[in-house]
Amino acid sequence: MSACVQCNFVMPDSTAVCPRCRAPQPLRAQDRTLQPGTTIDRGYGRIVVDACIGSGTMGTVYRAWLFWDPQGPRRHDRPAPLALKQLKPQASLQPEIRAFFLNEAEALQRLSHPNVVGFHELFAWSPERPTLAMEYVDGSTLEDVIARNVARSQLAGPSGLPGLPFQRAWYYLQQLLGGLAAAHSLGIVHRDVKPSNIMIRRDGIVKLTDFGIAHLVNPTHGQRVPSPEELAPGTGAYMAPEQVVGMPLDGRSDLYSAAIVLYEALAGRTPFLSSEKTEFLIRMDQVETAPPPIRSFLPQAPPILDQLFSRALAKDPSARFSSAIEMGDAFRSAFGLPSTPEWRALGEIAQVAREAHGDPERMQRLATIRQVVQHAFTAKMENRPSRA
Repeated sequence: MSACVQCNFVMPDSTAVCPRCRAPQPLRAQDRTLQPGTTIDRGYGRIVVDACIGSGTMGTVYRAWLFWDPQGPRRHDRPAPLALKQLKPQASLQPEIRAFFLNEAEALQRLSHPNVVGFHELFAWSPERPTLAMEYVDGSTLEDVIARNVARSQLAGPSGLPGLPFQRAWYYLQQLLGGLAAAHSLGIVHRDVKPSNIMIRRDGIVKLTDFGIAHLVNPTHGQRVPSPEELAPGTGAYMAPEQVVGMPLDGRSDLYSAAIVLYEALAGRTPFLSSEKTEFLIRMDQVETAPPPIRSFLPQAPPILDQLFSRALAKDPSARFSSAIEMGDAFRSAFGLPSTPEWRALGEIAQVAREAHGDPERMQRLATIRQVVQHAFTAKMENRPSRA
């Protein structure tokens, strides 16, 4: 609580205008927001804010640079780019949103996967304003990549593919499924898998982002997160039926969303697309309507793809693929593509993550495999499909 600067009326700290005398109140420490040029001393170095690059309901994201302390133990010659996500003033006062923010930080810290945006640090830049420092991904969202390919297909006419070529779609999908497999092994359900939350780095590495509404098993931050029964967050066009109606979720809900992402990447549209439909009607489609066969939009697809999407988008979770790796193997075979060392290593990461959770020695082995996978995907740059 604080007192009005004009009449001394006691009111909550977040009050901008005094309810008694209507005098505007000065900006308090907890209301401060980051600005370009803001410098944050973290002891091991200085973080300098560069620019605001995005804003949502929960927080604002900034690009920043970390200048390491030249006398510190982690000396680096070049500054490192970072993304800073800070809770908005209004959001910081809402316990549920604050818990989701801390959930995101803990999810990223648990994962540390080559296909998940990297965790750097969680700190409080000002009272009651937690700030999450994470890997800055220089690239495009999959949403942008799909949109560019849809525009090209419209110029090409009926002879062109409506979306991405099969091989290129698989190149991105395998990395997404690898990240999801590891997350599910650690008891993390993303709950908002969609193209705008999938970043494609300039070197072709896929990074799953925005774990803001992720569900964690036994979070350690001590704040209560609303259960799926209390809240049904997500984006209707990509939500699993059980997520729409607020039923308990597991990794198969993320796999349903990943299947819609693949459907859109190939067909250039989601299964239940309609410019006339509201968010409510699209969610109802997820619950009640069978998705149209993908070959009605992509006749070049092999017939087996219709069967695979029918399973991946089943209304009943028990009828879907049981794991991200099983789903990936099925679609890879349908595309006629071989199993690569990178794909097999992603499966091994998920397996080791499941076994290593809470075991320091096995976690070290997991870190080694992650580095191998990161190097393998980067080394294939000359053979990967074009990023754009």
